[in-house]
Amino acid sequence: MRKVYFNGKMIPENQAKISIYDSALMFGDMVFEMTRSFNQEQFKLVEHIERLYAGLKILEIPIAMTQDEMLSACYETIDANSDFFEDGDEHRLMIDVSRGLLGIYQGIEGIESGPNVIIADFPLKWTVSSMGKLFDTGINVVIPSQRVIPSRYLDPKIKNRSRIHYLMANIEISKYEGNNNWALMLDEDGFVAEGTGDNFFLVKNGEVITPEPRNILRGISRDYVLQELCPQLNINATEKNIEPYDVYNADEAFITGTPFSMLPVTSINGLPIGNGQVGGIFSKILAQWSLNVGLDIEAQIKSWQGANTSNGPTPYKFK
Repeated sequence: MRKVYFNGKMIPENQAKISIYDSALMFGDMVFEMTRSFNQEQFKLVEHIERLYAGLKILEIPIAMTQDEMLSACYETIDANSDFFEDGDEHRLMIDVSRGLLGIYQGIEGIESGPNVIIADFPLKWTVSSMGKLFDTGINVVIPSQRVIPSRYLDPKIKNRSRIHYLMANIEISKYEGNNNWALMLDEDGFVAEGTGDNFFLVKNGEVITPEPRNILRGISRDYVLQELCPQLNINATEKNIEPYDVYNADEAFITGTPFSMLPVTSINGLPIGNGQVGGIFSKILAQWSLNVGLDIEAQIKSWQGANTSNGPTPYKFK
């Protein structure tokens, strides 16, 4: 059985549990990160941990571990689970840090107080096994009635577990006719913000454009495209306000997210973006990413088709 890092100990996965009185359960009071590997090497793990600690600082969740100790704990978790991964599997770490028990419950016998640090490691293919076909068909983004929460109320730049607004958007979009529908949320001013776990880009006249970062989670993959891949390819990339009108009239579009890296967006609300096909700029950036990490990202994800056949609910299926 896989092992989970739980407050300094490696324990069996089925024993990694927090109390019903934990602040995470009461308030969604937890900061987290999800990572992936390429060729079994963690990608941007330091950047993920830096973002984790930024959230812990702002939410004032006390944690004794340093960032270097957290990094070491991540690699310890990977090593502890290496025998449970098949050849070609990639590692997906889930790092959760909760505040722990609320004060009124801290006297309960047998329940430890203080923050909980939990690191799990499971195969990436569980997350992306149904996504291979999307590299060919693209995604239809649908704008739900649910808006993102403005940063003055709940700062989305802190990657936290208070995500019911994401869930509500996904439930709404799951009822939309057709296939491959993913939510694209607007902010309170009607500008495009983000997906429910991904960042959005459009391409117009050869320029890559993504929403301003104030009301979104500033994704690690988003930053990689903006700050490293586009400069490598001499593609101009910018952040600015985007309206749905701009998406309807874009030449192409795509999203970024840690598990799948990039996926093409070929339509919005059922209407084609550009010619309705996977765009050339998208393909060029994805090819460079694949070159940088030493594997064909698209081919790898396609090879995992059907790896997870569970009928349970997912972020995109609730029945």
